[in-house]
Amino acid sequence: MSGPRHADRPSHTEGSSLDPDALEVAPGTQHETVEGWVPQLASEEELHIALEKAFDYRGDVTLTLKDNSKIEGYIFDRTVGKSLNDSFVRVIPKDTNQKLRIAYANIAALSFSGKDTAAGKSWEAWVRKYWEKKASGEGALSLEPESLE
Repeated sequence: MSGPRHADRPSHTEGSSLDPDALEVAPGTQHETVEGWVPQLASEEELHIALEKAFDYRGDVTLTLKDNSKIEGYIFDRTVGKSLNDSFVRVIPKDTNQKLRIAYANIAALSFSGKDTAAGKSWEAWVRKYWEKKASGEGALSLEPESLE
């Protein structure tokens, strides 16, 4: 079984004074910029925090294992257990389709080495680009979805 869903996190539900039904536009999720970050993993808590951010990250990370081998890839799942030996990340390495399962206890270092593939792709950015293309007369732009037929 995987860890908690994002929607189940207390930070998303507790203490929120915002009522999305009462707002004209509900605020989006703020994504922390971690691209290029190399966290210090001095404690178990720091390792857990860094790997949780790596799971949320939309780009590749580089894991340096305690045997000095390196794995660059995308973290697509994690299981948080009672100890570092019981906790795992699942990674798809950059140059292969195989899926690796790596215990937190085997991770010596972590680097957010890849580009955040979703950076700048917010709804607001899409609308801004749409209006720029519309103003320049580019193509037959429409806010209606294209037909699937």
